[in-house]
Amino acid sequence: MNKTELIDRIATTNNLQKKTVGIVLNSAIEALTDALSKGDKVVIVGFGSLEVVDRPQRTCRNPKTGEAIEVPATKAVRFSVGKDLKEVVAQSSVS
Repeated sequence: MNKTELIDRIATTNNLQKKTVGIVLNSAIEALTDALSKGDKVVIVGFGSLEVVDRPQRTCRNPKTGEAIEVPATKAVRFSVGKDLKEVVAQSSVS
């Protein structure tokens, strides 16, 4: 599912205009991005949590040449699945 399909589904399910849903979804994404850029953890109960983690500098190997490469330290976003979402996904894969 992409963003447009998500907007369509929300609009259809809740009998709302797609334009309104798009505005709200974009605002939600901006709020999440802003919180994460400030280093805040975002928790959506039943869905999951997002947090920024530091990845330390490390040495890797180029698989083609075997040469050692230094990968610089960076920040990344980590998503942890919530209990409810985990259970729904587990149930749907059993069927």
